[in-house]
Parts: sequence; C-alpha cells; structure tokens
Amino acid sequence: MIPLGLVPMPCPGSGEVPAMILDAVAQVLEDVYPVQAGLRRPVAAPPEAFDAARGQYSAPVLLKALLDACPDDGGKLLAVTRGDLYIPMLSFVFGQAQLGGRAGLISTARLEPPFSGFPPDEALVIRRARTVALHETGHLFGLVHCQTPDCAMRLATTIQQFDRKRAALCPDCAALLLEKQR
Repeated sequence: MIPLGLVPMPCPGSGEVPAMILDAVAQVLEDVYPVQAGLRRPVAAPPEAFDAARGQYSAPVLLKALLDACPDDGGKLLAVTRGDLYIPMLSFVFGQAQLGGRAGLISTARLEPPFSGFPPDEALVIRRARTVALHETGHLFGLVHCQTPDCAMRLATTIQQFDRKRAALCPDCAALLLEKQR
C-alpha cells in the first residue's frame, strides 16, 4: 500500500473542509487505489496564491506549496480546499494533479450547490468530492482523461458534465490502473 496523505488546505475566507468530506474521500480512494489514506496536518494556502482580481486561488501555486510539504516516504498527497481554483488557461478547475506524480489538489467550492444558485445538498457535495478525488488521484497514478461518459476520469469543464460522471472508474481505466501497478 502506498501512503496517501489527505491534507486540508485552508484558504482565507473559504472556510474549513468538513470532516465528513475528508472521511468520504479517504474511503473511496482506499476502495479504488492501492493506498492507505490518512489525514495529515493542514498546509496553508500561501498568500501569493490568491488573485484578488479573479477572487480565486492559483492551482499551480497551491500545488507547489503542497509539493514543498511532501514527505520523503514515497507517498502521495491530495489537498482538499474550499478555495475556488483556476489555472492560467482556464477560468476554473475542480482540481489539479501531477500526472504520475506525488501531489494533487481538489476544491469543493464549485461542487457545493449554492455556488450555482441551488439549495445546500450534503449528499451531493460528498458524491462530487469523491468523484473529483478519484479523478485527480487517477492522474497521480498515471491515468489520463477517458472518453467513457460516466467514468471518473472523464474531463469535465462544467458542473453539468461533472454530474454525468460516477464516483468510479470505468472497466478500461480500472484495467489500466492494474496494468500500471505491475
């Protein structure tokens, strides 16, 4: 088993990630990947990650801060934040991870129904968080975007596309994951 640290990453003004989300993410990652997930100390978002004009956090800057916190145990880290993320070429991202690397991060900001004008729905946020965690962790294990419509590894650039995905890998991605482990 590969150690996978779940790292809360507080962003000023965004609030804490609920423990139920961290627990749900840990469980699904252990169910799908060869990892032993465990909660790690929080890593604060560096001030330079916030772009005031956008009102968002730079995913690459947060990812670098997470990489700087990586232990030397050969494990991986997945940060979970409520800060809204972007990368220079996109107006937002649900998460980002190194392909075949050691660190990734996910955001619950756009997963929460009130962000899109809908009432809170705890079960929906948990399902979405599980799905995005599977997606970004898949990248850490070398999986690329999939064309299967409901696979967690399918690229989604809108919440509507995102909600078509399941919190599971399709048979092809599951087989590829097993092949990569050999």
